Amino acid sequence: MKPVLVLQHLSGDGPAYLGRWLAEHGVPVDVRNTEAGDAYPATLAGHGALAILGGEMSANDPLPSLRQAEALFLEALREGIPTLGHCLGGQLMARALGVGVGDSPAPEAGFNEIQVLAGAASEPWFGAVGPMPVFQWHYEAFDLPDGAEVLATSAACRHQAFAIGPHLAMQFHIELDAEKLDRWSRDEGARFVHALARCPATVHEGRRMRQDGATLLPAHQRLASRIYGRWVEAARAR
Repeated sequence: MKPVLVLQHLSGDGPAYLGRWLAEHGVPVDVRNTEAGDAYPATLAGHGALAILGGEMSANDPLPSLRQAEALFLEALREGIPTLGHCLGGQLMARALGVGVGDSPAPEAGFNEIQVLAGAASEPWFGAVGPMPVFQWHYEAFDLPDGAEVLATSAACRHQAFAIGPHLAMQFHIELDAEKLDRWSRDEGARFVHALARCPATVHEGRRMRQDGATLLPAHQRLASRIYGRWVEAARAR
């Protein structure tokens, strides 16, 4: 198949498990890291699927790279090129579809439970309905675009995932691997410390993140494999 295009906004928020999964399945990949000086392509010509990664910035920040990511997703929407949005990536997809991205009712950092809803699109992506823990790190959240189906929710964040055709936007970091978990869990930035003090139920201490990861990361990566498999399958079927 044609290479997958991965849009990376920050050097510290790379493809992680997504990159490993693609390599293990022989899927060619084109990673563009804008913080490292890579330009995002003008079009998706020559690419078979699109993945948009996360980042610390707001989806509303006036950065040309964010607007280009939105433009590429709109091209993917027109052309039926399957797209995955990881956290900020999902927010950019929602914003491109004309809905707001703003403060989350509660920030989330660490393994938090989402509720996968019953629906035509939920089970193919997630494999089951009901509660499941996923790794979160966000302070903002997206509204639901017209024509999209909400797939997952939680008390802290009403819209955890939505699908529109072959495209999936997620508020969480399904690409998490052990290296990213260890590095992120040692974040002591002012924003995280403030959120931890304000919302300890949904923002977890680093030690708890690492303890949770020891038991939850294998299942988390099995879920990621399912999501990535469905996304690539849709790309191959075009």
